[in-house]
Amino acid sequence: MQDLVNIFVKSIFIDNMIFAYFLGMCSYLAVSKTVKTGVGLGFAVIFVLGVTVPVNYILDKYVLQEGALTWVSADFASIDLSFLGFIMFIAIIAAIVQLVEMIVEKFSPALYGALGIFLPLIAVNCSILGGALFMQERQYAGLAEATSFGLGSGVGWFLAIVAISAIREKIRYSNVPAPLRGLGITFIITGLMGMAFMSFMGIEL
Repeated sequence: MQDLVNIFVKSIFIDNMIFAYFLGMCSYLAVSKTVKTGVGLGFAVIFVLGVTVPVNYILDKYVLQEGALTWVSADFASIDLSFLGFIMFIAIIAAIVQLVEMIVEKFSPALYGALGIFLPLIAVNCSILGGALFMQERQYAGLAEATSFGLGSGVGWFLAIVAISAIREKIRYSNVPAPLRGLGITFIITGLMGMAFMSFMGIEL
């Protein structure tokens, strides 16, 4: 249980998708103009990462890896389908994002309209595919660890976009120099937040 908590907390603060790896920056910058849209997209990313990472873990462990198909027959022990990893991961992500899009459109049309094109573009959000690839690279011991990593990464991305959304709402009333207004000051703030999150790297988990 402690290992799961460690993975979850580390994914939020130390290996934050935005501040440690700068993955998913396009959606992070484009949808963070208001807290409402930031929260909506943040929850969508939590859901997508929380579902796609464990599903892709099962796919990788029981289908794609060399010898993974031995559960079907011992004759398949030499089969290696790892070359299909990228396309299969993307297919799973696209399917889950389509499900999220239908749910949001059904239950929150206003949020669906506010998010616009960036909701279906979660399918090509670097942080989503990055979660699947990090899961594969780190070779987590079980489904629970992969799920904990996926949820933690989603929560970390959620905190990042909600934080920058709140800051951007406040700085509208600040006297920002004209050349820095908009994305300029947002990049500067993101860099400062990234340096702040680097302080968590000294924590022993």
